[in-house]
Parts: sequence; structure tokens; C-alpha cells
Amino acid sequence: MSAPPMLRGITVVALEQAVAAPLATRHLADLGARVIKVERPDGGDFARRYDTAVAGMGSHFVWLNRGKESVTLDLKNPAGAAVLADLIARADVFLQNLAPGVAGRLGFGAAELRARHPRLVTVSLSGYGTGGPLATRRAYDMLVQSETGLASVTGGPERPAKTGIPASDIAAGMYAFSGALAALLGRERTGQGAAVETSLFDATAEWLGYQIHYTSATGIVPPRAGLSHGSIAPYDAYPTADGAEVLIGIQNDREWARFAPAFLGRPDLAEHPDWATNVARVRNRRLVDALVGGRTATLLAADVIERLDAIDVASSRLNTVADLLTHPQLTARDRWRSVATPVGPVRALRPPFDFDSAEPSMGPVPSLGQHTDEVLAWLDYPPEKIAALQAAGVVQARS
Repeated sequence: MSAPPMLRGITVVALEQAVAAPLATRHLADLGARVIKVERPDGGDFARRYDTAVAGMGSHFVWLNRGKESVTLDLKNPAGAAVLADLIARADVFLQNLAPGVAGRLGFGAAELRARHPRLVTVSLSGYGTGGPLATRRAYDMLVQSETGLASVTGGPERPAKTGIPASDIAAGMYAFSGALAALLGRERTGQGAAVETSLFDATAEWLGYQIHYTSATGIVPPRAGLSHGSIAPYDAYPTADGAEVLIGIQNDREWARFAPAFLGRPDLAEHPDWATNVARVRNRRLVDALVGGRTATLLAADVIERLDAIDVASSRLNTVADLLTHPQLTARDRWRSVATPVGPVRALRPPFDFDSAEPSMGPVPSLGQHTDEVLAWLDYPPEKIAALQAAGVVQARS
């Protein structure tokens, strides 16, 4: 299959760091866009140094920055800002997630750029959005998970917890990605770009939709339930005879009517008023969980899953990340690829959208400033101007 044609010819200039914005632009790069990542000369995107787990490179950076070109610019220097302005003039999309107000102070606010370049799509990604009492506050994933209430419904009964992945960053990054795609589609129809804005706070609040509607309707804040579910039973992890745990989820009463006789060996519970409906089972959750767990504890995990599959009841193993690395589903579906990095090839998952006629780009992870010279040459800067910018410390050719 050929490289993806979906965004071929689209140039994205990204003034980005950390997780949310780089996730959005990495997906754009995977779909064939040219993504020029603008970084500070003094270390670049700080996600490069979150850890050194990947042979000295940050694992977040390797995950989020394949397929991009790295250009270093000192934007505090007027000459650096002028280079960025030239880049944006040739771009289709400008995406940034600088601290609140910084892009505007540098002369790269959305309104100013859209007035200058009507076909440009600007994507602004912030912590709390424009306006409101928190607009100027710095925002990180953990803080937004707490501010929105996500942490309050995550974890077990004892105390709140943030999710094990940067959920607020990922939510905002995916909305920035889809917003950029929608704006590009709109430009094809109207000839005009658009200013897209999203925030970690708004994206996370949207993901709390079930809790919002439940609490609004009942006045009850859903309790933290660990792996369980406040509105469904049985729905939890249950022990097995070999020390593993199996997740079982009964989504409707038809499934319970199969599950009770065929798995529990209790046909009397299929129609019993204290067990037959989900509302009744939630009310009697402790009894339900005790009965289910007592049955699973007599069987090996593989036997539990085999028996549930036979009656079409959903289940899964409680795996670790190490288990995921060798998961047969990923292997069978050919989800792994090799991605080049400055420290050698690494194994990475294909993006979760498949096209029948194209393979995702999944280009190399760049070293800091790796593409500075060639991007400046693409701007038609003569060699002497590039050399002067390097001598002045405005750009750094390569890390």
C-alpha cells in the first residue's frame, strides 16, 4: 500500500509541547500531512526529557512525535518570530498549545493570523479555554482531572485517583485533531479557513457526560467503583482458581437470563424478582458479586472465559501493560510497526484508524533541530541568511 493520500499536500506548523497538541499533530502526520514542529533551541519540547526510558529518549516524546520535522527557533528574538511568520504564511494549519496568552503576545493569536491569512486553519489548545475565571491558570493533566471531577469518580472507594493515562491531554488532543480535520474539510467547500479552539477542561467535562446527566437528574454523585459500574451489575473483576481475575459484564437482562442457569447453575434466578432485572441486581450488588465470585473462584481463568464465550456473555482478562506487549490480538491483526528514532528503531502500534488503500506514514522521530536547515531552505532563505541565523543563536541546526 502507498503512503496515505488523505492529507498529502497539507502543511502543519506546530508550536507545541508535552502531550495534547503533539498527539493531535502526530495523527495528522500519520495521515500524510507535513508537520513542522517548532521547538526552543535550549532543549526543545520538554517531553523529550520526561524520562530516558527509550535508550535515552523520553517515552512520551517517542510516542507523540513520529513523522515530524523539528525546527529550532528562539521566538524571543524578532528574527525567530519572523521565521515563524514565514512558516505560517506557507502553512495550511497552525496549531499551538503555549501557555495562556503567549501566542497573542508573540503576534500569533488566532484572530490576527486569520485576518492575515484567510485560508489558514488555526487550532488553539489550552487548559481552560478563553475567558472565565480560570482562563489564565496553568493547566496540567492531573490538575484538570481534579478540577473537572474526573479524579473524584476514578479509583476505589477509599480515595480519588487520576487515570493511569493522561486522559485530559488525550481528550483535548483528539478534539484538536478532529477540529482541524473538520476545518480543513470546511475550507474545501468554502475556501475559508477557521479558528478552532479546544481545552483540556472542556474536553474532559465532555467525557464526564454520563456522570453529568446522572447527577443532574438524581442529585447523587456517582461513587467511585474501581473496576465496577455504578449502574450495572454484575460488572466487575472476579477471582479465579489460578489466581487471575476475569472481568464480567452483564449489559442487559437477556444476558442475565442466559448467565444465571448456564454459568451460575441457578436457573431459579433467571426470573426471580430480586435478580432478574438490572435495577434489582444493582440494589443487591453485594449478593450478586458474592455469588458470581464464588462461582468463578472454582474455575481457571481460561475456563471462565471459555464458558462465558459459549453463552455469549462478555468477559476479559485483567491484563498488565506487559501482557499487552505480547497480546495475541495485536499480533494476529498485524498492529505493530517499526519506527526510526535517533537511538535506533522502536516498535510502535499502528494508529487506530485503518484505510483499505493506504498504510499510515509513521515516519521517524526527529532529533532536536534536525530539519532546521532544510525547512529554512524550503522558505527560500539563502545559505548566508541561514548561517547568520545560526550564528545569532536564533536557530540550532541539529542536536
